[in-house]
Amino acid sequence: MAREITGMVERRGLGLWLTHLAMIAGVLVIFFPIWLAFVASTVTQPEIVRPPMPLWPGDQLIENYTAALFSGVNVPVLSMLGNSLIMAVGIAVGKIIISLTSAFAIVYFRFPGRNLFFWLIFLTLMLPVEVRIVPTYEVIAGFGMLNSYQGLIFPLIASATATFLFRQFFLTIPDELAEAARVDGASPMQFFWDILLPMSRTNIAALFVILFIYGWNQYLWPLLITTDPSMNTIVMGIRQMFPSGDDVADWPVIMATSILAMIPPVVVVISMQKLFIRGLVDSEK
Repeated sequence: MAREITGMVERRGLGLWLTHLAMIAGVLVIFFPIWLAFVASTVTQPEIVRPPMPLWPGDQLIENYTAALFSGVNVPVLSMLGNSLIMAVGIAVGKIIISLTSAFAIVYFRFPGRNLFFWLIFLTLMLPVEVRIVPTYEVIAGFGMLNSYQGLIFPLIASATATFLFRQFFLTIPDELAEAARVDGASPMQFFWDILLPMSRTNIAALFVILFIYGWNQYLWPLLITTDPSMNTIVMGIRQMFPSGDDVADWPVIMATSILAMIPPVVVVISMQKLFIRGLVDSEK
């Protein structure tokens, strides 16, 4: 018996090492292009275009990142980062607020056709922004929201997926909890604010991370809704930095801009990592 246990431990130890080696190899494969982009953002233009490309950072980090932050094709990158941040936070917060309140109404209020309304919301999953982009543009233009943060945010804050997830979570909460709150004299909004919101904290955090990245990576809608360069987002700015015709690309500045564009999503994911993982696990339960 002792020999069998020793063999199992040895096999488990070997499997553990192989698993870690495979994970390290995967991380290196994913990280290597990011490392090359960072290296390219710290060297000069001739060092990039002349092979072989350097694999270690150069001495132009401050110069290239300063040029990226305070200059650009049409507008400084710092301004575009601010536009993207406002848009991403607005979309994430708007989606969560609307999804929470709509799921709360569908689960805890009895009104005719509530299941029909839920399935109508759910069916909008089959209509992405690209399908309804022309009528949506006409509505936003009619309200005078072109070249504005409202135009960037409002058409994208409805989320059938988030509504569905919050609805499923609310359905797992015992009815006795709502009944006890009602007996204690709590109003529906007090029950929502004091009980449901704290219980939904991890789910909100997980959805915020996903929705923030969704809003940060938007390209087509900002490209359509904005004509003023001062409203450009960072994703639009990177695309505009690529040369057209016989122009020469300033690759160090482009790579520096790409690295800067990755920083806010990475900061959000790292800062909310524990809540994000816990929210996904709780959602599966």
